[in-house]
Amino acid sequence: MTMHHRPSAVTTAPARWTRFAAPARFDALASVIARWCWAIALLAGAAGLYVGFFAAPRDATQGEVYRILFVHVPAAWLSMICYLAIAFWAVVGWVMKVRMASRLARALAPSGALYTAIALWTGALWGQPTWGTWWVWDARLTSELILLLLYLGYIALVESIDDDRRAAQAGALLAMVGALNVPVIYFSVRWWNTLHQGASISLDSAPRMAQAMLLALALMTIAFWAHAIAAALTRARALSWEQEPQALSAATMENGRADA
Repeated sequence: MTMHHRPSAVTTAPARWTRFAAPARFDALASVIARWCWAIALLAGAAGLYVGFFAAPRDATQGEVYRILFVHVPAAWLSMICYLAIAFWAVVGWVMKVRMASRLARALAPSGALYTAIALWTGALWGQPTWGTWWVWDARLTSELILLLLYLGYIALVESIDDDRRAAQAGALLAMVGALNVPVIYFSVRWWNTLHQGASISLDSAPRMAQAMLLALALMTIAFWAHAIAAALTRARALSWEQEPQALSAATMENGRADA
């Protein structure tokens, strides 16, 4: 009598979670997710800009200049989140030898650098009429500038090393060290007496803004998140096709024959 044993959940769970580490499977999934995220980013961004710059009321204290924050705040949030995501995926790729994780880390870096630059630029546009100066060596601003330099350093480091494995290892080390700057950015307004205003949205208190303002901020945050995901997946796919073109081409042809 032959006994058939069903694989346990413990043995099948890792297979489900790691199946998309294969470049061909990742490419197929990322292609679908990226298309949806590009569409969400476009629609949410257009709606958020309209609500934020035309429908939201004028701020009683800051006047019209506060509308810059609808771009500044999501960009600043994503600048920190992207770097933490880079550190996470870089360490996963280094420790577990998962090349797609390392590619995701590399793919996130240009977007993170862009969001950091946007946060600094829009912060300067807001600061000039509010503080009377384009720049101050405030703790929040200085640590955000350091974050931009960390992004640029990470990109330069991984691009300067020809061997992908060595580049992933070096990038992971820099990402881990640089991640220590993220809590400094976030808590700087609490730890030091800075010019930068505190958070307008907190988990332990009600929002201190009108509903239209909150809606605009939510839409722009969704747009930035969707853009970050779409851009990272698109770059990760491009890196895979650049580094493993023959394997991906063979997998694509095989999938096409299977579908036929």
